Amino acid sequence: MEQPHFDVEVAQNRYLPRGADTVDAIVTVTAHPPAQELRPSVAVVILLDCSASMHRPSKLAAAKRAAHAAIDSLRDGAGFAIVAGTHETTMIYPDSSELAVAGDTTRYEAKRAVDEITAGGGTAMSRWLRAAGALFAGSEYELRHAILLTDGRNTSEQPEAVSAALTELQDTFRCDCRGVGTDWLVSELRQISEALLGTVDIVAEPDELVTDFAAMIERAMRKSVPDVTLRLWTPKEAAVTVVRQVDPAVLDLTAHQENAHVQACDYATGAWESETRAFQVRIAVPAAGVGDTMLACRVSVVDAAGEVLGRGKVLATWTDDPAYYGALDPQVAHYTGQVELATAIRHGLDAHRSGDPDTATHELGRAVALAAQSEHAETMKLLSKVVDVEDAETGRVRLKDSVDELDHMTLDTRSVVTTRRHGRS
Repeated sequence: MEQPHFDVEVAQNRYLPRGADTVDAIVTVTAHPPAQELRPSVAVVILLDCSASMHRPSKLAAAKRAAHAAIDSLRDGAGFAIVAGTHETTMIYPDSSELAVAGDTTRYEAKRAVDEITAGGGTAMSRWLRAAGALFAGSEYELRHAILLTDGRNTSEQPEAVSAALTELQDTFRCDCRGVGTDWLVSELRQISEALLGTVDIVAEPDELVTDFAAMIERAMRKSVPDVTLRLWTPKEAAVTVVRQVDPAVLDLTAHQENAHVQACDYATGAWESETRAFQVRIAVPAAGVGDTMLACRVSVVDAAGEVLGRGKVLATWTDDPAYYGALDPQVAHYTGQVELATAIRHGLDAHRSGDPDTATHELGRAVALAAQSEHAETMKLLSKVVDVEDAETGRVRLKDSVDELDHMTLDTRSVVTTRRHGRS
């Protein structure tokens, strides 16, 4: 059977000045699933907030329609379950603690069960996540995906409960988080999505849930290579200090490290379809003599069976010639700027919330300049709803007198979305 393969392209600042001990690289990985692919088995658990705050008819009705759309988007044979989350969890479908198998009959039964959902109670997200983990653990599905929907804050337990659950569940399934309205906390859902290699986004109006849920399920159904890891080998004297995805969104992978064997670490990246992602890798190396070259890192893309699907190398050469060490690779510069952009937005919004207008103005102004530099039109549009831009190139801005909470949260959730450098596919 034809095997998938991955193209690995390394862009880097290879030349270092005398005494330098840090190498930066952008590793761009493109997946090519088999033309006649045997799709891996897939299971989806939908975690619906059914707490008292969802009682407003428009919210609950929209959540039910969204669940219907998700159920209809499942391919035949996929495992699935619907779980109602409050201060506890309740199986909506099936009525036992196991996954159902998608087919005409089970889809119909599941939608009928969803129609009977009522709202009431509190919110304890760690219990929702553990319920999903237990359902997946009792199955043999290769791809495991959860969707968590909430409209409120995690008020029925201590924050440590979610942290403990995520420590137990990390890399066991992927979870996309969606918050409807503006009464939830971006930081709470971001903590979950980052630990479980998912996404987080705001759904401004309940009616938008239907399209979003269907799209998330369809993406999950397209995944064709499960459990892909980025394996980074370094020589004894070197060490990887930063690993983060930088395209299509910024996602820190450092916490997902596992030791593969001596001098090599694996970083989980989840399941892939036919797509391209980029990763920033920073390596600390011992400073060598002028003219010396060393292999700083060997990059491999590895599947769940341990088979290497693609390879690349990160090199380092020391020189006294500023024409070499002073020339920044445009790919590295672009994505480093994208990370700085996301960080500036986060810091600016935090300062704005805490009543520090000077810091907020400085950080959001820096974000405007970085967005203009990288021609990130969508982020610039979102920033313009929070600040009045006087000079985008220099980042001169004024905080708006009044900012809608929806605009604030939308900028926060989408701050990590990056733009690809022009001239690249």
